Amino acid sequence: MPTVTLDRDHLYERLGKTYTQEEFELLCFEFGVELDDVTSAYQRAKDMNKNLTAKELEKYDQSVEYAIDVPANRYDLLCMEGMARALRIFLGLEKTPSFTLVEPAKRLKMTVESDSTDAIRPFCVCAVLRGVSFEDPRVYNSFIDLQDKLHQNICRRRTLVAIGTHDLDTLQPQFTYRAEPRDSIDFVPLTETEKSWTGRKLLDHYRTAPECKHLKPYTGIIYDSPNYPVIRDSTGQVLSLPPIINGRHSRIQPSTKNVFIECTATDETKANVVCSTVVAMFAEYCGFRVEPVDVEYVKNGVITRTETTPVLAARTMTAPLRDVRGVVGLTDNELTPEAACQLAEKMQLAPARYDATKDEVSVSVPVTRSDILHAVDVAEDIGIAYGYNNIPETLPRTTTTGRPTRLNGFSDLLRDEVARAGYVEVLTHGLCRLDEQFDKLRHDDGKEKAVVLSNPASEEFEIVRTSLLVGALKTLECAKAHSVKEGLKLFEVNDVVHRDDNEDVGALNRRHLVATYTGMTAGFEVIHGLVDRVMTCAQIAPTKAYAGNSLKGYTGSSGSRMYSVEPIDDPTYFPGRCARVMIEESGSKTSVGIFGVVHPEVLKNFGVANPTSALELDVEALAAASSVPPCGC
Repeated sequence: MPTVTLDRDHLYERLGKTYTQEEFELLCFEFGVELDDVTSAYQRAKDMNKNLTAKELEKYDQSVEYAIDVPANRYDLLCMEGMARALRIFLGLEKTPSFTLVEPAKRLKMTVESDSTDAIRPFCVCAVLRGVSFEDPRVYNSFIDLQDKLHQNICRRRTLVAIGTHDLDTLQPQFTYRAEPRDSIDFVPLTETEKSWTGRKLLDHYRTAPECKHLKPYTGIIYDSPNYPVIRDSTGQVLSLPPIINGRHSRIQPSTKNVFIECTATDETKANVVCSTVVAMFAEYCGFRVEPVDVEYVKNGVITRTETTPVLAARTMTAPLRDVRGVVGLTDNELTPEAACQLAEKMQLAPARYDATKDEVSVSVPVTRSDILHAVDVAEDIGIAYGYNNIPETLPRTTTTGRPTRLNGFSDLLRDEVARAGYVEVLTHGLCRLDEQFDKLRHDDGKEKAVVLSNPASEEFEIVRTSLLVGALKTLECAKAHSVKEGLKLFEVNDVVHRDDNEDVGALNRRHLVATYTGMTAGFEVIHGLVDRVMTCAQIAPTKAYAGNSLKGYTGSSGSRMYSVEPIDDPTYFPGRCARVMIEESGSKTSVGIFGVVHPEVLKNFGVANPTSALELDVEALAAASSVPPCGC
């Protein structure tokens, strides 16, 4: 969840009331956010650098700050203006504002030259705020902080959307957005006072200069492209080099009165959401009046389309009142139509109306509530406004509600049995690096079945795991300090994911069990014993050929499914010390897992110092073959 840090006294000033911390925590809870921390710039500096002297700490503000966790899709709550406005509406202190598009004498125009921009960053959304004052440093800081929060959130670190804000009075309309050869772009960036840079040299500078380390992560977005996006005014003055930096010439200053906002993007929908959010938050300083801009898309000299932005019109959404009551958990008497409308308006969904003929609530969704996408979102907001603590506790109406599925019930029983065998359960991350899943396990096959993340948060989260063994070995790598004299046993029962074009979502989850034994010896017999124990608990008997002489008087299984193990070569395991588990039925065999001594090279790749044996089984296949009653009953 994103965290927004707000000055407590400034927030109370906007709310028109002073709260105790306990009272404010209760207000946050009722509104659906959480007060995460009470701090100050002084305290943060003191905690981050223990070596700062008292004199050095004097420059930090000691004003109390509230760090508030907000839902990831509530972009309107990421600044003081949005949070204070939402709370005031929730408390009934003001109504949801309406925004007015003011038609200027001559509308500004942004020309997008699609011939060049389509290949790198095709969309642009613009708006103008006139009469805004940044003389109050709190407003200026909030304006900058909101852009930073949006860049880290919906903009996905500027890969989807990049925001540029400019002092309109320093520019000469009209504006042009194109992609130009990177070495032909020459301008003074916001980070400089006088020195001019070409596009590629500027990005090289940001990649190496310590004082520009905050910009380094964004350089890779366009670094290798032969052409860089650039926005210019009619005189050729550079406004910005998106998604990296704005030009210094048009920078926002305390004296700025008229603001030109441009958002370049690879996703037009998100660009509209971002631009509308910035506009809606700070339009309160100019009477909620916004000036539109025409964005012309030109290709081969021909205008292909024209968009007027920003889009500030409210949307209408309906929700059947019966469904709202069902989602929230209230009866007809507990949530009347009038109450439902009043609660919706507390969450800015105003005006709200009830249609008795259709038994549905109709709400107006403002531009600030881009998170309202479905009738269930309306129901959720009504539930929040009603108060989760006020919803009566009731037992499920049917006897089947809440019972686990067969797979989940079987998984729980399996966890119990493996734990009784002396193994400690772990819970590992579902995402990992591509080389960890394949190269480090000495496997080249199967990469085409991996679900790859298109925009991973870091290189540690490139794909969804296709095996649980990676997580187990990484856990062992972090457990080096643990004594393995007596052996360390770990296990996990969880899902892996494979690509599957036959599935609606293009991927398929499979429940697996992984277990590892790490000790002074390889312990193959220990992990082999766990295989037999799991099969016994699943009530799957060994075949006569596999049982051999180990079971005196054994005459075979009376069930239709039996199991055996067969030697197999697998690059992850030591040669000659690896086997697969087979389920046999009606003369056919199906592999449900593999176990063996992990290859020394694999252990070295994961930094595991001691011999290790491992087991990985397909729990879904076991559950299907098992004669254990459903849900373990």
